[in-house]
Amino acid sequence: MTYFDELPLNDDILDALDDMNFVECTPIQELAIPKIFSGCDLIASAQTGTGKTAAYLLPIIEKISSGVLDKNRVNALILVPTRELAQQVDQLMAGFAYYLNITWIAIFGGNDGVAFSQQQKALKDGCDIVVATPGRLISFLRTCNIDFSAIDMLVLDEADRMLDIGFYDDIMEIVKYINHKCQTLLFSATYPKTVEKLAMKILHNPEQVKISVSKPADGISQNIFLVNDDLKQKLLCAIAKSQSWKKTIIFASSKQNVKDLYKQLIRLNFNVAQIHSDLDNNTRSEVILNFKNGKVDLLVATDVVARGIDIENVEVVVNYDVPSHPEDYVHRVGRTARAGATGVAYTFVNAKDKLRMAKIESFIDKSIPRASVTEFLKNATDLPVDDIEQIREKRKSRKNYHHGYRQKSNKNSDNRSSYKRNNSKSGKNIK
Repeated sequence: MTYFDELPLNDDILDALDDMNFVECTPIQELAIPKIFSGCDLIASAQTGTGKTAAYLLPIIEKISSGVLDKNRVNALILVPTRELAQQVDQLMAGFAYYLNITWIAIFGGNDGVAFSQQQKALKDGCDIVVATPGRLISFLRTCNIDFSAIDMLVLDEADRMLDIGFYDDIMEIVKYINHKCQTLLFSATYPKTVEKLAMKILHNPEQVKISVSKPADGISQNIFLVNDDLKQKLLCAIAKSQSWKKTIIFASSKQNVKDLYKQLIRLNFNVAQIHSDLDNNTRSEVILNFKNGKVDLLVATDVVARGIDIENVEVVVNYDVPSHPEDYVHRVGRTARAGATGVAYTFVNAKDKLRMAKIESFIDKSIPRASVTEFLKNATDLPVDDIEQIREKRKSRKNYHHGYRQKSNKNSDNRSSYKRNNSKSGKNIK
């Protein structure tokens, strides 16, 4: 076990850590920080929630505060997949560098013109640390005269997530603006072939640190519902009503699924909000804040909330869609039962997702109990009354339309038959 005061950190940083109640290093911090101080490139595999952000921020802050780097240039660049993670890194920076004269800026999309101008000025004038999403940073690099030649440290945080989003080309373009001799640190929850390919291209003889993905906490009661897609919404609403859910995150696989489910829950008068990448920055921040403060009971979300967002006291997690990777399942359900608390995780599994769910169970080395669907559905209502009436009207309209079409078709058929009989007598070949 290593304590922060045993690391080569200056007193101002240690005072800030003490204010934040940071005493002992986590495993990833204990292993990664000394290697980063040694100056080598690093590949670090560790899941969200292990303290990896502090593992790279503290050495960067120490190096910059030591005065060996140019104060009028950008010295460190941290690339992250989402604006939420950029904001979280920004908040940690504010804590760690509280007693230091260090400048930094977080750059991400969804801001107004004033924020854009501030970000542009910071990049041109030079600030010590830039935290950015690749897409937003690329727009600045392409349109402004930005000098990244003095960057001494490059961090790719949650590299696997960035590649899943499709940032590979953006990352490679950004790297072209940076001194190839800079120290590069790659942090990733998983290490698939795509991340390995990226590491081979931009890292030089890297050291490796791996903290295995931990299993879901013992305090999580995990359950599987085997249910067809057409019954998912009905089942979700039935469980939510019967258990009076509070502080619940519902994960869906796509933005469209999030939007559809959100609309349905609103119609059923649930206290619900949605979060996905189509929302602007201010709206997303407000949604997260309202959920944290208990003003919203249910949060329907894409995987943007599974990683990098620190929300305490989540009681229930629902995998409305089975996640694509076992690691994502661990990240999702890990939103609940934190710090020794208890929580519940439900996963809705349709026929095509059974194999994917089996891989998850193998990965976490646990057979998850199957819960009864009929128990919740027997007294459930699919839709509110107004929606039921609309559906009945649509069905009635379709029925009348098809009935009229069949009558017309039969009449035309009779005419054609008569025409064929009459013309066949004159020897014409009617096909």
